[in-house]
Amino acid sequence: MTIFNVFSLLGGLALFLFGMDIMGKALEKQAGGQLQKILSKLTDNPLKGFFLGLCVTAVIQSSSATTVMVVGFVNSGIMELHQAIGVIMGSNVGTTVTSWILSLSGLQGDSLLINLLKPTSFSPLLAFIGILLYMCKSEKKKGVGTILIGFAVLMTGMTAMSNAVLPLQNEAWFTSLFTRFSNPLLGVLVGALVTGIIQSSSASVGILQALSATGVITYGSAIPIIMGQNIGTCVTALISSVGANKNARRAAMVHLYFNIIGVSIFLVGFYGLNTVCHFAFVNTTIEAWGIAVVHSVFNIVATLVLLPFASLLEKLAILTIPDSPEKESFALLDDRLLNTPAVAVERARSATAEMAELARVGVMQAMSLTHEWNDTLAQKVRDEETQVDRYEDALGTYLVKLSSRELNHTDSQSVNTLLHTISDFERISDHSVNLLESAEEMHTKDIQFSQDARDELQVLEDAVQDILNRTTDAFHKGDLHLASKVEPLEAVVNELVRAIKAHHIARLQAGNCSIEYGFVLDDLLTNYERVCDHCSNVAVAQIEVAQDSFDTHAYLNELRHGSDTKESEEFHRRLDRYRERYLFPENQSAEDFDK
Repeated sequence: MTIFNVFSLLGGLALFLFGMDIMGKALEKQAGGQLQKILSKLTDNPLKGFFLGLCVTAVIQSSSATTVMVVGFVNSGIMELHQAIGVIMGSNVGTTVTSWILSLSGLQGDSLLINLLKPTSFSPLLAFIGILLYMCKSEKKKGVGTILIGFAVLMTGMTAMSNAVLPLQNEAWFTSLFTRFSNPLLGVLVGALVTGIIQSSSASVGILQALSATGVITYGSAIPIIMGQNIGTCVTALISSVGANKNARRAAMVHLYFNIIGVSIFLVGFYGLNTVCHFAFVNTTIEAWGIAVVHSVFNIVATLVLLPFASLLEKLAILTIPDSPEKESFALLDDRLLNTPAVAVERARSATAEMAELARVGVMQAMSLTHEWNDTLAQKVRDEETQVDRYEDALGTYLVKLSSRELNHTDSQSVNTLLHTISDFERISDHSVNLLESAEEMHTKDIQFSQDARDELQVLEDAVQDILNRTTDAFHKGDLHLASKVEPLEAVVNELVRAIKAHHIARLQAGNCSIEYGFVLDDLLTNYERVCDHCSNVAVAQIEVAQDSFDTHAYLNELRHGSDTKESEEFHRRLDRYRERYLFPENQSAEDFDK
């Protein structure tokens, strides 16, 4: 083996690792927020968790990425520890898909089908198709092109490595080296060490498959190395769990225990049977497909044996990392998920939806306090407002970090929408405290509005509740059609507010109301109106970002005053319907006070 073979080996390794990296990231990017949606559909059934983990890992081609996501989900409270165990086991089986794909490099034969399946035949074609797609303007096509290019680079690197190591078959030191790896403990140690360094069992298995092209690696020396590779892949999850809460660290420990126990059972069983049966294949040369078989058989057998004992693995992890007297809190947003931007976007969106619901409930509760004071409920409103502030601070920081990551077009739109809306939800929550203060003043001073004023306020409050419900529902579902119904309802609220103010002035002139009562009424009306303004901002942000524009003034002007657009016509139809729905007693229209 010459120095030029070494150069080729290093170059092939670089291409292999680079191709695997860009292909994996592109697959994650294309999968988008579906990854979290898939994993969030968990039940207490470990078998379902296993299949979900298998599917996600098969899609993104990285068990390490899946386990890091699981650690982040557990740390955020999205997933329970017992739910995580099935997913972790599934990720171990899902990662075997990669070894089967890589085994194509070892195909031998002259038939047309075999030649078509060889990487040297289809990789150039995939690269060509990939670059054509990559040059397209479509984000989706560009993403698919990146996946194809990554795969072609990966397989080219694999072929380069295999060709570079062929001369090693005549090197005595290389043959004796792998003879030593027949010692199970040494083989496991080497496999774990190499995988721990590169932090990818798929990559280390691929390297072993490339080395198998020399024809000097036997099943006896490969099996312990493959076992060690499964243990080494736990390093990524263990590192990612540093600084996480106890349950997240336990999830990483479950991953480690699963592989250590699985390897121990497999090796004891295999070498025990070999002592009795003397398997003939142990000393035969292993090929790339054989490595894929061993890798798959181990992970499937380990899962079949240990899945029924998932609860015992959980208890073992809890014994290793015991509970402490202090109650731990969950991370609102976990930075570990930033490594999978599409998942982080979905988590940020979910957190914003939680923030929106807190703001909505806070306003509803504060509104009820204007009718009947309750000290406990008042404190709850204050606590919810503090929690919303915490959400805004955390989300603002997280979204700035997230916006610097490489996102697909849909996820980028989601981040832009969230950045535009979190401040509005926070302001809605602020107005709940303002309403609370007005309610407290009414309670302290025993302010009672006239029956007419109470009836009018009830109509307004019904409209405010309606717009709040529609806004949060539209945001939670990402429903642009529902969001488009917010603006005409906000216009009706403005009309109602102006009408109530006009009625109040009339009552003042007639001597039926005091100026002091008017100050409190004006505070209530101002806060209701501003709550609806922020609801309008949220809805318009959703619509505008989805249309890749953000000129709110022009959009609203066209909506309200345009006459030839479909959106404007629909706006005015809805406006008329809402006016009919929210009428003051005796059918007195708020429009009368807009003239």
